[in-house]
Amino acid sequence: MSSATVLAPAAARARKGLSYSSDEIKQMLPHRWPMLMIDRAYDVVPGVSGRGIKSVSVNEPFFAGHYPDHSIMPGVMIVESMAQLVAVVYVAEILESATGATEDDASRSVGYLGSISQMKFSRLVVPGDQLTLEARLGQRLGGLRQVKVRASVGSELAAAGTLVVTTGRKG
Repeated sequence: MSSATVLAPAAARARKGLSYSSDEIKQMLPHRWPMLMIDRAYDVVPGVSGRGIKSVSVNEPFFAGHYPDHSIMPGVMIVESMAQLVAVVYVAEILESATGATEDDASRSVGYLGSISQMKFSRLVVPGDQLTLEARLGQRLGGLRQVKVRASVGSELAAAGTLVVTTGRKG
């Protein structure tokens, strides 16, 4: 059997886009409550792009102190949600590769957020909103990867910009 035959099913799945539940995301990422920020990932093309959902609940711990009389989701938490979607797209690439990596191995390879560039916030995000997250991985710059990200509520853009993430963890 040729290597093209072996890789064909994974390549076909990648073109259609993969979907991950919150339980699967917990296996892929090292984050845990209260810092696990995405509820679902879908249309994931491993190593290329993906979309995700963050349902915003009044029960989020940050609402207790972030304008208690006018609850708004902090911008840094919106950015963290987008960064975690990036990690899912990155880990999906590792899992879909022929290396035989497990979720545990792959979650240890999730790197760090290196920089945030040209991030613009266009809309307040409040309890009851559902953030639709988008990430498109760009070029590799050594151990770094540039990523275009967006977060929307319905058809309204909430935030958009560029992140640089590390492609591995030190230490």
